[in-house]
Amino acid sequence: MSAYVKFEHVKKVYHTGEVEIQALRDVNFEIEKGEFCVIVGASGAGKTTILNILGGMDTLTSGSAQLDGTEISFLNKKQLTAYRRYDVGFVFQFYNLVQNLTALENVELAAQICREPLDAREVLEQVGLKDRMKNFPAQLSGGEQQRVAIARALAKNPKLLLCDEPTGALDYHTGKAVLKLLQDTCRDTGMTVVVITHNQALAAMADRIITVRNGTVESMYKNQNIVDVSEIEW
Repeated sequence: MSAYVKFEHVKKVYHTGEVEIQALRDVNFEIEKGEFCVIVGASGAGKTTILNILGGMDTLTSGSAQLDGTEISFLNKKQLTAYRRYDVGFVFQFYNLVQNLTALENVELAAQICREPLDAREVLEQVGLKDRMKNFPAQLSGGEQQRVAIARALAKNPKLLLCDEPTGALDYHTGKAVLKLLQDTCRDTGMTVVVITHNQALAAMADRIITVRNGTVESMYKNQNIVDVSEIEW
């Protein structure tokens, strides 16, 4: 199977005055379509920079980044906006919900900006919020708010779902429930899901595990012994 996501010799340098900070150096990896991929590494290793480049939120300095044959690094600002809108769904550690909109309205808002959205009500039901659609974010628990954020991303019907420490603000049991939801979404829909985390234990649930250290990929391998989230302890 050909690579769905591909980074080749990706380098990212930030400039602060005369200071040059090399966030990524010669990053190479591939992810196949429909895989659940975990990118793991310590804080400052370069995980978020990889995610931001893949999501079209940051540009690379040199190299090549591709999604489904599209060369992300060659896109102009207008094309990047369309790429973020149509091709990628984002789930962050903090939920970024619109506080004066209900759960349903938050999801509907995202669905309005994409080409082939899924039904907002159906997606909220799928993430277990059938009875919470009319609630505002302040009336929802942290886990419920994160489920709304996941539903919002899924409603866009993206090619790729990117998750940045999606359980970082949640307690242990709620975090497990959210990870189970992401794992099931990948299995049931065939969506390609990428989760970045500092938690090494989460690697066990992934089809593909990429370890990042000091701005480069230390290792990448396919997991032959995928574990259900319920069996993971951390």
